[in-house]
Amino acid sequence: MSVEVAPAPQGAAPQQAPVELSVVIPAYNEAAVIGDTVARVTAYLEATGNHELIVVDDGSQDATASIVRAFAEQHTCVRLVSNPGNRGKGYAIRNGVLHARGEYVLYTDADLVYPIEGAAPFLAALRAGADVAIGSRSHAGTLFALHPRHFSYIYQRYLVGRAYIAVVNWLLQLGVSDTQCGFKAFRGSVARDVFARLCLDDFAFDVEALYVARARGYRLVELPVYFLYLGEQSSVELVQDSLRMLRDLWRIRSNGRAGVYTRADAPTEALERLPRLEAER
Repeated sequence: MSVEVAPAPQGAAPQQAPVELSVVIPAYNEAAVIGDTVARVTAYLEATGNHELIVVDDGSQDATASIVRAFAEQHTCVRLVSNPGNRGKGYAIRNGVLHARGEYVLYTDADLVYPIEGAAPFLAALRAGADVAIGSRSHAGTLFALHPRHFSYIYQRYLVGRAYIAVVNWLLQLGVSDTQCGFKAFRGSVARDVFARLCLDDFAFDVEALYVARARGYRLVELPVYFLYLGEQSSVELVQDSLRMLRDLWRIRSNGRAGVYTRADAPTEALERLPRLEAER
């Protein structure tokens, strides 16, 4: 059966097909890996539907932005958004999410320690009725791939993470097993509602996003992930950053009790605080 498409009226701009999935990746001085990452994610997205990749350059001092820009010139699904300087991972992801056009929005890390090919179960969970689907390294189905020499480092971080999530659940009543896994997916409308309400720019933004999602009554599910550890040290300093994140937890709790996250005008107000940046593509 053949299908004829009626030509667009003269002078009318061609209609763009709706974007199903927006993948947001924050990047700060990631020139060593961003090329391979964008190539892999782009190949996956182009093979599976009408999707987009948004890379948010967080004030990199290396060639990160120029590498992504070169890909964007060759692939229409790739978009580069630049932050006004180095503002933090939370700010970068918020900026990317608020530029996203997808029916679904997923964010992950530039090193792809959680392979993009693992997105399918997260999208299936959203299509089945969840509003938010988050990866959990504590899920019984999670698989770890790492060299034995890295086991002690990963186990140390696991123990610190267990202590942190216990404090999170005690203080904020989130009821989740992992807040810091860098693989999370949202319905697009939910993502834009949640991230427009966030106040934190650094690593505790993950907790804040889940707290807002709970406060807004969204349905959240946890899913297993495939964690591929290649030996890169995390940018998080266990002691110094843990103390800062504990301070941020108290701030989240205070904001929640003050009704900051549930005000009707919160999204508009937050969007006004965010610089009006146009994606470069």
